[in-house]
Amino acid sequence: MSSPQRDLLLRVAEIRPLTKDIHLFRLVDAGDRELPPFTAGAHIALRLPGGISRRYSLCNDPAGRDRYEIAVRRERQEPRLIESARVGDELRAASPHNSFELVPAEEYVFIAGGIGVTAILSMVRHLQARGHERYHLFYLSASAESTAFRDELLAPPFASHVTLHHDGGVPERAFDLWPVLERPTRAHIYCCGPRALLEAVRDMTGHWPASHVHFESYVDAAAARKPEDRPFRIRFAHSGDTFDVPPGVSILDAARVHGHEVPSSCESGTCGTCKTRYLEGEPDHRDLVLTDEEKREFVMVCVSRSKSDELVLDR
Repeated sequence: MSSPQRDLLLRVAEIRPLTKDIHLFRLVDAGDRELPPFTAGAHIALRLPGGISRRYSLCNDPAGRDRYEIAVRRERQEPRLIESARVGDELRAASPHNSFELVPAEEYVFIAGGIGVTAILSMVRHLQARGHERYHLFYLSASAESTAFRDELLAPPFASHVTLHHDGGVPERAFDLWPVLERPTRAHIYCCGPRALLEAVRDMTGHWPASHVHFESYVDAAAARKPEDRPFRIRFAHSGDTFDVPPGVSILDAARVHGHEVPSSCESGTCGTCKTRYLEGEPDHRDLVLTDEEKREFVMVCVSRSKSDELVLDR
């Protein structure tokens, strides 16, 4: 379980390049105190310039209480943390939260795409440190040069548990996961990466027990947006409150702007926290959580939209 949320002041103790575009940040408590604990798969939310909050998965073994380690990818959009941050800088953050919890299992299959390896790296470090070696990591990236933590994962004790695949950015050269996922086993599957990978794995695991397949996206709700998105209206059935949801804004964010608090966590359609019952209208489902049966009754308000002009929520 994640520890209670509280504000933290962290100091950048180290910045180290992992690849040309990915840097490792080692963060410590600004007052040199022990940090709040976290569990494998957890993230922290850093508060960056301009009032932006950005989530980063913790990639170190949770056993360490002296540091948080995150891998940051160079971005074209602001804020550019790699370019702006320096060793010694202080950053405000929320304490760790986990919406991608590693559940006890006999065996694990990990599937990581690009920078999505960060949360999963914490998991394999946790398992390896505790002598649990029934796992395998399929780590998919464009090239060897763009693969973070490559040298570590190709060395003992991880090497025999890791398959690396580089597709050169060519879809036709993508790794074929079907032989891995064709036959359900007692393993739990953890997949983190770009939305296209998550959707492909979801499609290939439809015949697996739903409780055995876990997803997290390293991008926010923006990944679910489409150029043809149009505005629609939300009405809360119990309060009667109504508000518009413009293109580029999630139902969740629009609700917040109008003073409504809705439980949420991942805000990428992968954890299920913001599941809300709808009473009228036709949702445009864009999550990776709900089953076909659940979609007849619920909508994930962090990423999904509405095909109808109005969507009535049971709130």
